[in-house]
Amino acid sequence: MRSVGIIYKHEHSIAEKEANRLKDWFEKRDIKAFLKEMPKESSMDLGSEKEAMLLPRDITWLIVLGGDGTLLGAARKMGIYGIPILGVNLGGLGFLTEISSEELYDTVELMIQDRLGIQERTMLEAKVNRDKREILNFSVLNDVVVNKRTLARIIDIEVFINNEFLTLFRADGLIISTPTGSTAYNLSAGGPILYPTVDAFIITPICPFTLSNRPIIIPDSSNIELRLGKKSDESVVLTLDGQVGFNLQPEDRVIISKSPYVIRLITPFKHSYFHILRTKLKWGGTTYNV
Repeated sequence: MRSVGIIYKHEHSIAEKEANRLKDWFEKRDIKAFLKEMPKESSMDLGSEKEAMLLPRDITWLIVLGGDGTLLGAARKMGIYGIPILGVNLGGLGFLTEISSEELYDTVELMIQDRLGIQERTMLEAKVNRDKREILNFSVLNDVVVNKRTLARIIDIEVFINNEFLTLFRADGLIISTPTGSTAYNLSAGGPILYPTVDAFIITPICPFTLSNRPIIIPDSSNIELRLGKKSDESVVLTLDGQVGFNLQPEDRVIISKSPYVIRLITPFKHSYFHILRTKLKWGGTTYNV
């Protein structure tokens, strides 16, 4: 029997109301629906355990009502099990939650008829090694960021690519981004936009001390190692998808590589990525007949 999971934004009355309405819509069509509010994200005390599942892992589809932040959390908790995800935008920019509330029911009708496309998105795997012991292992869809807390001094981060030294970044922080995450923090920090299925990662410094330090694009087969110096203070934080944080210590090593998991996003064929960029980023311009 086919089933659907519906996750809605934390403490969002409109999302909760729409989720209940959608649940009734599915059950009238003999499709079992599971409903769950997205829990509030944990703070800086993340351990090495995988985040708990919100819904049964054998559901046929997952619908996320909210914004990109809600979808990122749902992707980490449920999407890693290969469940196709449909993101519905209930406000905000919404690069990942590209379906509007007005399109919702027409879109889910097509979804249950298997008339929508599915696009696979690469994830990052981040590990933290401390005293030669792995203390964190986490997969994210958008980005891994090493940055300082408020009023902390500049950070020194040595970067190695496949065990080869790249450079020492002296900056407010460093962003390692997937193509999906290229329109998130990476874009705000001056990094490039990548088409979401490109096999690459982006390394983008945040406010670098040396102005010649620029973003660099590398193959997603690369192994990236970030090393904090002995003089680093305890105000350095590893942030995962902009939502979950982990306190780093001097001499910690952050190992970043392609995750074994992928996220499968349900995408209407009429919603091209270039259309999304034009719409979300308010790009102007005119086409000319040649």
